[in-house]
Amino acid sequence: MPELPEVQTVADDLRASGLIGLTFTGASLRWPRTLATPEAAALDAMIRGRRVMEIGRRAKYLRLDLDEGLTLLIHLRMTGKLDLCAAKAPPAPHDRLILDLSDGRQLRFNDTRKFGRVWLTLTPEVILDGLGVEPLSPDFTAARLAALLSSRARMLKPLLLDQSVVAGLGNIYVDEALWAAQLHPEALANALTFTQIAALREGIVAALQRGLRNMGTSLGTGAGNFYSVAHRRGRNADELRVFRRHGAPCPRCGAIIERVTLAGRGTHTCPACQPRPAAPAEDEHAPGADGG
Repeated sequence: MPELPEVQTVADDLRASGLIGLTFTGASLRWPRTLATPEAAALDAMIRGRRVMEIGRRAKYLRLDLDEGLTLLIHLRMTGKLDLCAAKAPPAPHDRLILDLSDGRQLRFNDTRKFGRVWLTLTPEVILDGLGVEPLSPDFTAARLAALLSSRARMLKPLLLDQSVVAGLGNIYVDEALWAAQLHPEALANALTFTQIAALREGIVAALQRGLRNMGTSLGTGAGNFYSVAHRRGRNADELRVFRRHGAPCPRCGAIIERVTLAGRGTHTCPACQPRPAAPAEDEHAPGADGG
């Protein structure tokens, strides 16, 4: 699933492509459930003639602000990708939504597994206001993270995947951040010292910044893997310290990295650097974890 670095890479690509200032001239919905709102019959009329004013990201959502107060939100989920191509190019088999542009190109949303969603709305806050702090913002201080963790008797990994706590993290970067902070994913959030929380904050920021520098993480070569709008594979897989490196030596201490399943997720740790808590509690995996 694309996480913060991958989604930001897509937003940056869209900005660099000259999309800002263009006008949408039509829409073709090829898989109705891709569109969360409005009703499919209203999409073309609503978006036709709307100009792209700004492009950004909130958590794992791409945000295109249009004129007349409209916002186009796109959540890539597991396999969603965006492509800018000439209108004459034949649609790909998994193109779910095609938006015509005033310069003769099309913005196409391709989604192999059909989990991605698109919203065209006047009220994006209904979707975005429940999201947590942005981990690369100035607001994400050790004190802010301590306030978020200290009252929660939940395991660290499921808690960090909860988009209402810290927005934009997913399986890859949580594993990387916990390794950097030398914390076990089963450690209870409210049992951490402030020093450990500060190390976790630094680990989160460092893992995300590394992912951004490498323009995201692409794992494998299948069609469902992450590719940017510019058709680039993310380079970050070469710099992962622990994620999907089970059976390999830890780059810090040399112990063999292990993989377990926690809260339904493949989880990668160093047994020496990240010792398991003495008395792990049962996971309280909230229904909304990673749901954004």
